[in-house]
Amino acid sequence: MSRMCELTGKGVQSGNNVSHANNKTRRKFLPNLCQVTLISDALGQRYRLRVSAHALRSVEHRGGLDAFLLKASETELSMRARLLRRQIAKKTAEAA
Repeated sequence: MSRMCELTGKGVQSGNNVSHANNKTRRKFLPNLCQVTLISDALGQRYRLRVSAHALRSVEHRGGLDAFLLKASETELSMRARLLRRQIAKKTAEAA
């Protein structure tokens, strides 16, 4: 399983550990990933996703999973999230 957020695409970054003597060694900056269950209001189902803590705050801020996915661009979403986004868009179009 890759260390990437399924909603924002945030992944591993690399950099240096710099000592007091200015020695540089490579290191990784890992995203703060959480396994969460989010509820889709349009589909009426629960979905288990691996998202970053930052993405979880963004989902809450935008008003839920449906609103977040409809506003997000497809390029940064995972394949599961893209499929979910299409299902939500289809369901909301039918309801309107």
